[in-house]
Amino acid sequence: MIEVEEVGVIHSSFMACDLEFLWEVLRFLLSNLRWWMEEYRFDGFRFDGITSMLYHHHGIAVGFSGDYSEYFGLQVDEDSLVYLMLANHILHTLYPTCITIAEDVSGMPAICRGVEEGGLGFDYRLAMAVPDKWIQILKEFKDEDWDIGDIIHTLINRRYGEKCIAYSESHDQALVGDKTLAFWLMDKEMYTNMSSLVPMTAVIDRGIQLHKMIRLLTHALGGEGYLNFIGNEFGHPEWLDFPREGNNQSYHYARRQFDLLDAAKHLRYTQLYAFDRHMNLTEDTYGWLAAPPAYVSTKHEEDKVIVFERAKVVFIFNFHPTRSYEDYTVAVEVSGKYPAFSFFSLVGF
Repeated sequence: MIEVEEVGVIHSSFMACDLEFLWEVLRFLLSNLRWWMEEYRFDGFRFDGITSMLYHHHGIAVGFSGDYSEYFGLQVDEDSLVYLMLANHILHTLYPTCITIAEDVSGMPAICRGVEEGGLGFDYRLAMAVPDKWIQILKEFKDEDWDIGDIIHTLINRRYGEKCIAYSESHDQALVGDKTLAFWLMDKEMYTNMSSLVPMTAVIDRGIQLHKMIRLLTHALGGEGYLNFIGNEFGHPEWLDFPREGNNQSYHYARRQFDLLDAAKHLRYTQLYAFDRHMNLTEDTYGWLAAPPAYVSTKHEEDKVIVFERAKVVFIFNFHPTRSYEDYTVAVEVSGKYPAFSFFSLVGF
């Protein structure tokens, strides 16, 4: 009895210490969010890698299939869920314009639903599968072997009512160890044939067209927000790298090469940048990011054609490497005359 009581006292004292420690940690984390908002006037936060917080297994060696048993059970870390709910509740209450974004690979339901609904309260989830899919396609498949259905599935694979941020490439691709989207498309020719003073080569022509189409398709179909990352708006030619032992602590690659836009107007990077600008201005006009998810009416594997409607705009993409089409029949929700608008004519291609 004495031993049990002593053990019980010791256990209770540990519990008291743990609770006090956790309380102070919670106070620190929440006050830290408020400090950054008030001191630096942040627009909001991206919560990095929250999959490691949401589960006791931290997402390590776990493949998520989407089955709901993976998201509701003893493997879920409820303390982390409560913290994230508190963080979002405080941020959105004190700063109504604050935006919070969750980086989660597991697909936890209700991450982007309000706390009052039982959700975690995030505004957006990063659509992390999208940039991985584009890089996989460029690495592994010839143009004629692109799986149109797989591309569409990746871009629309999100729960209705939970908003996602779509993006074409991320730091996982643009840092050392991989290549930027533009570099996968055009590789070494970016060093020699990006000048408009020399004839357009087949590699550069293909690379520029696909770079634009990938961005526009991702922008229009992939989510309710769009993220531009590390210079892909003008086709960043090289990787980025932080100073480290492997590069002798060099800062040479720890930068975005805006000089390609500012100092060399004859380079085709300026045209890629102009396309990106017009793409965003067009979205401002039609508002497809704020519209409900698109209705995809055509995903033709042989023709490599994608057709969808969003915000009363009909998008038609032809990804076939050799075929052009005339009088191609597509379905529309509302009959009538649709004025044709080509992004490609805006930027000199």
